[in-house]
Formats: sequence, C-alpha cells, structure tokens
Amino acid sequence: MHVAVNAFYWNRPDTGSGQYVHQLVRHLPHADPDLRLTMVVPAQITPHEPLPSGYRWHVAQAPVGHLGKLYFEQVLFPRACLSVRADLAHVPYWGSPLQSRIPVVVTVHDLIAMLLREYRGSPLARLYTGLVATAARGASQVITDSNASRSDIVAHLHIPAARVHTIYLAVEERFCPGPPSQAVVTKYRLPSSFVLYLGGYDRRKNVDGLVRAYGYVGPAIGNEFPLVLAGRLPQRATSRFPDLKRLIHELELEPFVHCIGFVEEEDKPDLYRSAAVAVQPSRYEGFGLTALEAMACGTPVVVSNSSSLPEVVGPAGFTVDPDDTRGIAAAIIACATQPALSMDLGRKGLHQAALFSGERFAHQTHTVYRQAMACHTNPAQ
Repeated sequence: MHVAVNAFYWNRPDTGSGQYVHQLVRHLPHADPDLRLTMVVPAQITPHEPLPSGYRWHVAQAPVGHLGKLYFEQVLFPRACLSVRADLAHVPYWGSPLQSRIPVVVTVHDLIAMLLREYRGSPLARLYTGLVATAARGASQVITDSNASRSDIVAHLHIPAARVHTIYLAVEERFCPGPPSQAVVTKYRLPSSFVLYLGGYDRRKNVDGLVRAYGYVGPAIGNEFPLVLAGRLPQRATSRFPDLKRLIHELELEPFVHCIGFVEEEDKPDLYRSAAVAVQPSRYEGFGLTALEAMACGTPVVVSNSSSLPEVVGPAGFTVDPDDTRGIAAAIIACATQPALSMDLGRKGLHQAALFSGERFAHQTHTVYRQAMACHTNPAQ
C-alpha cells in the first residue's frame, strides 16, 4: 500500500497536528514494513530529516499565507497524490480535500473551531470551517484522538459512527521517569519544588482558573510549591486570551507564580520530572497529551473532568470541575503535601501512560487504511 500524507504541519512540533504527523512516520513502519509513505509538503517547509526506508518527500510549490494553505490542501495535495501514484491519501488534521480520485482518511483532532464561540473567527474562518466539515463528511474514514472527540464528530458533523475511529496518540519514549537534568533546571531557573502548567494560554485552557485556584494554594503552600507557567504568555488580552499578568497582579500572587516563557521541545521531559504536580485544567481538549506526557514521567496530574481528559488520565490522577477553583486548589495541595498519595499517583500514572503505545497507534491506523481501501473497492461495505 502506498499512502500520500499531507505533511503541512511537519515543521510545527509545537502543535498537535505537527506532533501527530511525526508519530505517523515514527510508528507506522512497525505496523507494516512494506508500507510506502510519501510525505507531501509545501516548498517553504524544505524538510531535511531522513525518513524510514520506503518513505520519501514530495515538495509542492505552494504560495504562502492562508490562501496558500487552502490551495495546497484543495489543489496541490490531491494533484500530488495522483503524481506519486498513491493508493490512499491521509490528511492528519482537519483540512481534507473536497474532491479526490483516491480514498481519503482524515484525522479530526477536535471541533474547537465549530463548538467554541470565541474560536469561530472571522467570516472567512467560518467559511473555511464549513468547507473542511463538508470535506470530512466525504472522507472514506475519519480518525480522531479520543472518544469525547468521536462523539462530537458524530453528533455535529453527522458522520456515521461506523466511519469514525478513536485511535489514541502514543507518548514518546523520551518521556520517562528519571532524575531531572540540572542543566534544564538552571536554564529555566526552576524552583526546587513546584506545580507545573505547560501549554497554551487561550481561554479554553482555563489557565486563569488555575491562577485563581492559586489564590487558595499560594497562602497555604505557595512558598514551598509555587506555580510555574511554562510557555509564551499572550502579549495582550483579547476575546481568546485572558490577561494573566494582570490577574496575577490583582490577586497579589507574584510571589507564588513564576512565568518561565517558551520551553524547548527537548527540555519538556526534564520539566515534568522536576515538577511535584502537573496541572491541565482545560475546558476542552481533543486529547490531552500534556497530561499523558507528565504521567509517563511519573509526575502526578490534576486535570479537569471535561472532554477527553478523564479518559486519558483514567484512575491515575485527580479530575476536577474546571470551574471549581477550590477543588483545583484542594487537589494540588493534596498531591503536593502527601508523599504517599503522590507516589501512588505516580505509579498509577506510569501504568496508565504505558497503555498509549506507538505500536497500538500504528496498527490501529493501518487497520483504518485497509478499511478505507476496502470501502473504495467495494462501496457497499
């Protein structure tokens, strides 16, 4: 089988779509050594990384900008699929072509742009969402990252449940227990013990709720366990981004909250290993990879009880209402101050994280490829 993959996000490992396309290349050889993959990229990406045997790059001359991305998705990628004589196309994000002469598998990570009002964007953005929603309905098979997202896709895109498949992401092997690197601790000026938030700062992430929870945590244990906010904070407040610095100042939490800025991908495992607790209080997540990475490093986690997070964490962490700041605070304090509980959650987290394997991800994805090919050959299936 020869699969052409839309690799538009290859150079964006800071995004879920970028991480996903790297997982495809990393793990699919384990499912089928004879599988051939052609990674189709726009010219501005200029990939240099070597690929596994049987995999290759195909560069398409796409213009830059939003219209260039649309042209790449709807015209250049389908054209490249025919040029390289692929049997199947896989678009690993919500951006599949409306028309294709070969079967298409699309991975829809979440429906944030459709379901959350503040993410719907301009009229042009809403038009794009409508286009890719229509294209997804025409795909042979749809992959998503969680049962929560699968339910949303079936309900809101009106795609038959039999064509929508939950395939959990894998956690990379570099996320594992061990002593943190002192070089990383020094680089980010990390406290000796702390509570970690690592991720984005848009409103669905509910970091403002976490900061408000530190209004209770800070006076109790904030000196021993300050909150470390990792990642670039927004430069200004908008409808999508709260003004966290102002909130921290208003609540007089400066002594208890440390903002360390952008974190390099290679430093993330050591950041988790250094933390006493990792918190992901989001109101909506298509998967919740941050919590999984933290658990794989043996770090206790506190997550919200919304969307996909409970199914990712399972019995291995605290799940709390994202709007219950007292509940978030209580869970953080319990994890940070009770060593026996922390050790127990760490052990459970390692067991839970081990369930999300690259081998399973690869074999289940390959099965969907075969189903898409079979449905294309015999549409009655």
